[in-house]
Amino acid sequence: MTTSEFSAAINHSGYTDNVYSGKQEHRVQVCGILEKEGEIPSHAIEGEVAWFYDVLGLDDMYFMREEPSTVAEHITAIYGSELSSNKMGKSISVSLATRHENSAMFIHNSTPGISKTDGDNFEKMIDTEYLDISVAEKAYRVESYRSRGKVSKSLDASLRTYFVNACEFVNPDPQGDAVNDINQVSDRTFLAKATPSVLDLYGSVVSKVLTRTGPVIVSDELPSGEHRIVIGYRQRSTQGYFSALSDLYHYYSMYSSRKYVEQFSNGVTVISLSASPVLSPATSPTSIEDNVNQIKKEASLLFCIPNTPFQNLFKTGELSVQETVYGYTVWIFAQHFLNRLGNEYATLVEILNPTDATAVEVLAKLKKRLRQETFTRELILDILLRHRELLKDLYAHFAQVHHINTASPTTSAKRLVSELNNDLHVSLSAQRLQDTVPLSTEDLRVKIARVTTNEHDAMVMRALLDFNENVLKTNFYQPTKVALSFRMDPSFLPAIEYPVKPYGLFLVIGNEFRGFHVRFQDVARGGIRIVRSRNAEAFSINQRTLFDENYSLASTQHRKNKDIPEGGSKGTILLGIESQDKAFIAFEKYVDAMLDLLLVGQSPGIKNRLVDRLGRDEILFFGPDEGTAGYMDWASQHARKRGAPFWKAFTTGKSQTLGGIPHDTYGMTTRSVHQYVLGIIRQLNLDESACTKLQTGGPDGDLGSNEIKISNDRTTAVVDGSGVLYDPHGINREELTRLALARQMIQHFDTSKLSPEGFRVLVDDFQVTLPNGTLVQDGLSFRNVFHLNKLAAADFFVPCGGRPESIDINNIGLLFDAEGTPRFKYVVEGANLFFTQDARLRLEKAGVHLFKDASANKGGVTSSSLEVLAALSFTDAEFGRLMCKQADGTLPSFYQEYVSDVQKFIEANAAREFECLWNESKRTGKPKSILSDELSVAIVELRKSLESTDLWNNIALRRLIMQEALPARLLKELGLDTVLERVPLNYLKAIFGAYLASHFVYEYGTDPSQFSFFEFMSKHTTKAEAAN
Repeated sequence: MTTSEFSAAINHSGYTDNVYSGKQEHRVQVCGILEKEGEIPSHAIEGEVAWFYDVLGLDDMYFMREEPSTVAEHITAIYGSELSSNKMGKSISVSLATRHENSAMFIHNSTPGISKTDGDNFEKMIDTEYLDISVAEKAYRVESYRSRGKVSKSLDASLRTYFVNACEFVNPDPQGDAVNDINQVSDRTFLAKATPSVLDLYGSVVSKVLTRTGPVIVSDELPSGEHRIVIGYRQRSTQGYFSALSDLYHYYSMYSSRKYVEQFSNGVTVISLSASPVLSPATSPTSIEDNVNQIKKEASLLFCIPNTPFQNLFKTGELSVQETVYGYTVWIFAQHFLNRLGNEYATLVEILNPTDATAVEVLAKLKKRLRQETFTRELILDILLRHRELLKDLYAHFAQVHHINTASPTTSAKRLVSELNNDLHVSLSAQRLQDTVPLSTEDLRVKIARVTTNEHDAMVMRALLDFNENVLKTNFYQPTKVALSFRMDPSFLPAIEYPVKPYGLFLVIGNEFRGFHVRFQDVARGGIRIVRSRNAEAFSINQRTLFDENYSLASTQHRKNKDIPEGGSKGTILLGIESQDKAFIAFEKYVDAMLDLLLVGQSPGIKNRLVDRLGRDEILFFGPDEGTAGYMDWASQHARKRGAPFWKAFTTGKSQTLGGIPHDTYGMTTRSVHQYVLGIIRQLNLDESACTKLQTGGPDGDLGSNEIKISNDRTTAVVDGSGVLYDPHGINREELTRLALARQMIQHFDTSKLSPEGFRVLVDDFQVTLPNGTLVQDGLSFRNVFHLNKLAAADFFVPCGGRPESIDINNIGLLFDAEGTPRFKYVVEGANLFFTQDARLRLEKAGVHLFKDASANKGGVTSSSLEVLAALSFTDAEFGRLMCKQADGTLPSFYQEYVSDVQKFIEANAAREFECLWNESKRTGKPKSILSDELSVAIVELRKSLESTDLWNNIALRRLIMQEALPARLLKELGLDTVLERVPLNYLKAIFGAYLASHFVYEYGTDPSQFSFFEFMSKHTTKAEAAN
């Protein structure tokens, strides 16, 4: 087609109408093709073509785009389908598709207000193949039109057409001001069709999207009476959204005459749809307006979770969008928290000796198996789908608390209906709750017992009730959001599975992920970890163990944090199997959803106040962990943008531009771990250069790279994400250091520098023969278990990376040779939870000197704590001048000196704990793994006890302890009085207690005499009085 064949008229959506001037000639050619093919009787051709061109009301874009031969095929197909349907007594079904390299066209019959539940789902196909994958480099726009006429006399349905085209941007790579220039970032076809008013509207939406994490949703009424709904969001920040929106407006008995999806080269997608009601005698302008408002609000909820296993129930109207998303949420909750161990397990726990590590680990394995095999994801889903009426009741119970927030349980049904009718934010349509008041908790328990037919069904439905009862705060009803977040009361966790109750628990659910955050103290610190899955099997395993791993990591962190004021916490983000490449998107949503619960909403219609059953403010502190080291800057700046007063301290491990102290740059974690290596060498008078070492976690990682740089041993094996590097004579130190400096995996190692007995096996290798003649079938399996291979023997084993419980009761025997001698003499556990406790004790019993993660791996948290202390001590201006990299790229001298202080703190704390553990083990004969826990518990409990004493009120003692506990460079810069004035009191008291508790236990051990603390404090009080 040439441009002369097009003419333009303005439609009510603000686009120029597609008017094809060559339509009559096109029509003549189609008639000729049909006559030649003879599929339609000659006498019927003119009538069929006239109906198709004039009566059906297809948009002219169809005729512009399709060749006469293709249109003839479509007319023939529809004619044949109508003949067949008349003969068979069935409704006509149209499903046509044409695909080209950079474009596509789809047609299907569509009944207004009804979602398609069978046959080809072109909208879902468009989502998957075009929209979900669109990015600035390769994006697709969509125009969709509903025909004005019906498909046939026998079917009250129109034809829905979709035209997909690859974008051609005016400026494919906008920079600076061009990023916000709608004329620069738009597709050329869009610019040719859009009116100035649409450009202004879209320009405003796009600009807002660039400053928010979530969707921007606006609407207006068009001159035609249709309601235009425009939704903007960042590309690839949701999936399946275009098709899900159709289900949403169909649920509210509306249909769309035209829809547009526009892409912009600044990374924004805009969907625009013109919606009208499926008219009935009961339809009123007020109800139409209400439905549009409800669609806008629920479009935000749908953005978070566009598709769930409950989708067909939503399409058919059996469940609302809120009930659907609630069902998905509680399905995930039940997968993780359904108490499925039973009374027999509890009895077994009581019988077995809790101090017997082997028995404890067998129980742990039994627990995993019971939880895996008793209630699978599929079984839980099947139970929820079978009890959908109960699901509705449980949702209403949830909504009553978290949205309606009634004044008392005795509120009348009339008042409830009034509240619902007056509140357009309500969770269900007002009609859904008009007839009955939501059931009480006790009524629901009775109904669950009555309706369910077996104990398994009842347990699942009771788990939903547990969820409702223990949600203290949620953003479920927040007008704008990117993921769902729930602050839970951890009381529901069974003590038999989780003996130490956390202080706080968050559940976060997004389209790409699910995640948790657990902390054991109000003021707590810990990293946020991305959990990836290599395949579906790995995802299934990760999903089953996610919360238990999170709980264990947070618990370990709590013990590890004994030297600092903050308690322990940890966050995990499990990426969905289809979202392994969307770690940052998942992290963004996780953080933003958490901030929804930490900040009081101040922007009506965007961020409202939430129902708060917790009743107090909370602050969380995030740090880097696996997969999130590069995300801390964004989180801090995002908290600042959202108005969080704690933004400077919200994340640690930030870049130096924002005042962060990068753990990897300064080897903070390694400085603690390596002190234990040096301690062993010192105590046993070893020559480090003669010691061999196995290291998991390679030169690309923080701990692995710094361990290589800081050590002077003879490393014989390194295992990392890319494979295994081995040389029994010692891996070339110069080449290994080169990789560590470049932060590259061992796949980049120059293998010419290996000895004849050395080798490198990568995870993608197959059928590799080692120098000793051993055949390696596949590199991935070889890598995963190399730490158990007999070749992995060395003096030292320093895990610097690897999955939790890599060595447990089932495989610990592989660390011993045929004579029962362990293959390692010394183990310093740098990676968290690499060994189970039973495995540690087996090694120690065999004479291995082993120091566990909670003791060795604490340098990072000390660095983070002191980073926060600086943020709390300085004003914004001081912080920028003294702690942030300057515009010329230089670091302030204060920063460099402060970092040096931090490193000294880490090394001193590690050395003190090492000496304490070494001496206590010699004195008592207890394994160091046991003593490490006892030492942590002793410090944490003593610190907690000190909170209730009046020692803080002894001003002279307070000043002495704070003078010793705070970094010297900080005190030199500000003075003690200024620090005491600026830092929050509860934080200062925590520093005071942590210093006293840790120094006392390190000096007197885990079992001091009753006079020891008096003696300890007497020395300090005497010193304080002398200084005063």
